[in-house]
Amino acid sequence: MPQPPGASREWNAEEYHRLSAPQFLWGQRVLNDLHLRGDEWVLDAGCGTGKLTRLLLQNVPRGRVVGLDVSRNMVLHAQQNLRPDFGNQVQFVAADLLRLPFLCRFDGIFSTASFHWVLDHDALFRNLFQTLKPGGWLHAQCGGGPNLERLRERVRTLSRKTEFARWLAAFPEPWFFSDAETAASGLRAAGFEDVRTDVEPASFSVPTSQEFEDYLRTFVLHRHLERLPTEQLRQQFVHELAAASAHDNPPWALDYWRLNLRARKPE
Repeated sequence: MPQPPGASREWNAEEYHRLSAPQFLWGQRVLNDLHLRGDEWVLDAGCGTGKLTRLLLQNVPRGRVVGLDVSRNMVLHAQQNLRPDFGNQVQFVAADLLRLPFLCRFDGIFSTASFHWVLDHDALFRNLFQTLKPGGWLHAQCGGGPNLERLRERVRTLSRKTEFARWLAAFPEPWFFSDAETAASGLRAAGFEDVRTDVEPASFSVPTSQEFEDYLRTFVLHRHLERLPTEQLRQQFVHELAAASAHDNPPWALDYWRLNLRARKPE
């Protein structure tokens, strides 16, 4: 995935695993929409710590799953959790979604909460298409539409304040939130058929300011925070965002929107 200068590809896997309840629930709903025979070879594209990979494995008892993530921390965490239970039924690869090391390999690609971290969706869709066998399917969800619009506006405003501007004022957003129509056009241009896309709201809130700050650090703003030179500045940045959110109704809420992607590679 394209990275700004000096950016890390790594995530805090332990914190991600601890705080990922919303992502897990969204992913469960996406997984429940799949109608699997049980013998498919599936790529979990952006597997994270493997919570959903476990459910995917349980749904393909005669198949195999490859969990792929750009973060080695995530891959190692998932491998440690799942290999003891599933053995050679599961493999893990640390790789970039724009440089997938597979060709016509999988019956299906499953992905949640990952594609919005890839800035070039046209290239992403071409890579996914090449990875699938003829007749293979894509079943995915990521951030889309007006995702996190309120928070993003606050982040832009805060980034221009004197104490943060040197590091963040010119920092471009590290995400791409496509609308449904653009995503559908990109999938068709890559060669997919039976394309279906839509955007749905998925807001959630946490009960305390501290949980909100922890969530921002782990899931949303780690690419921003890694640019700040001191822990004091990082704490101040998330604290000011949490303080502003305390006045919302409900407080400490994130206005998530999810982009659903369904498509198939021609036979």
